[in-house]
Amino acid sequence: MTCPATPTTPRSCAGYGTESNDDRPHPRAPLDAERERLKAEFVANRGYWHPFWDGLLELDPELFAAYLDFSSVPWTTGTLPPKTKELIYVAFDASATHLYQPGLKLHMRNALRHGATAEEIMEVLEIASVVGIHAATTAAPLLDRALSEKAGGPGAATRGR
Repeated sequence: MTCPATPTTPRSCAGYGTESNDDRPHPRAPLDAERERLKAEFVANRGYWHPFWDGLLELDPELFAAYLDFSSVPWTTGTLPPKTKELIYVAFDASATHLYQPGLKLHMRNALRHGATAEEIMEVLEIASVVGIHAATTAAPLLDRALSEKAGGPGAATRGR
């Protein structure tokens, strides 16, 4: 679950107050004024807060601020509607090269909140699933070459097919 899009939401919102990405309880100290400002700016720019940001915000507010500036550009100056942006995040988090379940769940919920349908999300997942095909298209010629070398010459692996 995501916390409601308000910077004043208690840190225990939606049952997440003491959780991290590994789902083990971690007590959280109150945020100082600068960290609260950064959190509020994130919520204002991105429309949500998720506790997986807590650790970075608490431990390295300068890095979090840099990420906030960079990641907010499409949300503060972009032309795509929020639903489309969230569907793109779904594709990132579902892709074979990323597979980030907490982000996938978060951005699916955000996409639904912005009006996406289950069918649209499934289509994005179908498109993202083809990212993994490159494992086969890249590896097949390498295997063919290795088999050719083992068999004693170019094309030996594909002869007789």
